[in-house]
Amino acid sequence: MSYGDSIVYEKQENIGIITFNKPEMMNLVTQAFFKELYEIQEEIDNDKSLRAVVIKANGPHFSAGVDLSILKSIDSKFIMDNLAWLQRLYGRWQEMPIPVIAAVHGLCYGSAMELILGCDIRIASRDARFSIPEVRFGLSPDMGGTVRLTKLVGIGQAKRLIIGCDEISAEEAWQIGLIEILVERKELEERAMKMAKRIANLPPVAVRFAKKGINVADESSVNAGLLFEQAQSTFCCGTEDQNESIDAFFEKRKPVFKGK
Repeated sequence: MSYGDSIVYEKQENIGIITFNKPEMMNLVTQAFFKELYEIQEEIDNDKSLRAVVIKANGPHFSAGVDLSILKSIDSKFIMDNLAWLQRLYGRWQEMPIPVIAAVHGLCYGSAMELILGCDIRIASRDARFSIPEVRFGLSPDMGGTVRLTKLVGIGQAKRLIIGCDEISAEEAWQIGLIEILVERKELEERAMKMAKRIANLPPVAVRFAKKGINVADESSVNAGLLFEQAQSTFCCGTEDQNESIDAFFEKRKPVFKGK
């Protein structure tokens, strides 16, 4: 384990908590950041006890984006050799069977904004500011930004934010659908953890299929989505967890799920 410098990872019961931890550098995204994030993702994938993940940051800002000095030191060959891996790094949140919640405050720029676009649910405090300014630096977003932002907020807003390099407030981000929940700064982490704990207490197989089903619906036809619903319902009906959830409801007690 070599993470812990740029990013801290800990568990609270069955919830994984990822914390960006370079506030003196505005939590800039560096090559060390990428390596640490990958190691944490590997640990999360191998931990079958986890039921949700929360991503947050120490200091006044979530992240000011990529360290621009990186861009001065790479060329096309580096991109050809590494970009597919980097894209999967941010897209991997969607491959995980458990929900990933981003809790954002302060600046969330560029690469950091692409990272939260890959999460399942985005919660932001009112002091948050969002920008995806890669075009300003002679690039276009290349870690899922053009794809995921367009799906999330629509083609017009995506063009305005990416081509126009507009910076928007948390209020506007909420209005256009970039974030799902808007809270006061002092409530941010509590709100994210409250949601994570609620999800963690739901039947894990049902949560897994619900996440996959929504992803299938987003990426394919209505017919394909309905076929997936049929398959997941066939699997889930009659499982131990489903029976336990119904029994607990009628018996007015807290359910105990085994993931079966």
